[in-house]
Amino acid sequence: MVKLIVKHKLPMVVVIGVGLICAVLLALVYLRVIKLNTPSRKAYPVRGADVSSYQGDIDWTVLSKNLDFVFIKATEGSKHLDGKFAYNYAEARGTDLRVGAYHFFSFESGGDTQADNYIANVEKFDGMLPPVVDVELYGDYRADPLPAEDVVPQLKTLLEKLEEHYGLKPIIYATGTAYNMYVKEDLADYDLWIRSVYFKPESSKQWTFWQYSDTATLDGYDGEEKHIDLNVFNGSAEEFEKYGCAE
Repeated sequence: MVKLIVKHKLPMVVVIGVGLICAVLLALVYLRVIKLNTPSRKAYPVRGADVSSYQGDIDWTVLSKNLDFVFIKATEGSKHLDGKFAYNYAEARGTDLRVGAYHFFSFESGGDTQADNYIANVEKFDGMLPPVVDVELYGDYRADPLPAEDVVPQLKTLLEKLEEHYGLKPIIYATGTAYNMYVKEDLADYDLWIRSVYFKPESSKQWTFWQYSDTATLDGYDGEEKHIDLNVFNGSAEEFEKYGCAE
């Protein structure tokens, strides 16, 4: 017996409806209303934030609640110092948080003078988290990034000078494009703090810190930026207690 196969086409209204639903869901993911990457506390018990002058005046007694660490913006390029750094660095160290400071790497100045800027402003102390160098494309460099052969030598100079001064191997914070261009091949031996606000970082990336949200809100600050970045450490509380401590 020959079976007749009848193909039924979906009504156009159904196709349009499904398309609209998919578009709305994608928009909600893009706007971070629906979050696909919220890490569980069981998997990642060690939590932290990173802040800058955009968070304004911070009440560190309040902000430090339910957090284990913080990275504070210190410097940028060869001359810039974050306007709130000195206050934030001193006050955060008065809490139970582990504290570190980060430097925003500039493509317009040398790695040696950028290291000098950081070292002049970030005091060493026992138990500090390693220095962080934030590498990301900005301004015109998003459309026209510098080649790796121009950038990596300056990054290496900066990283090596920071390690020599602080006795701690620095961490590299990187966005996806900057990671692929400057870090993945040439600086893979540094601990990685990866930004991935939509999805969990790729399993192929060996990361130490993960910035999973830039749209969180916490109590304890009143700056022009209403949101705050949240991060997790890739390890246990016991591992974090030992992390970055000089031998």
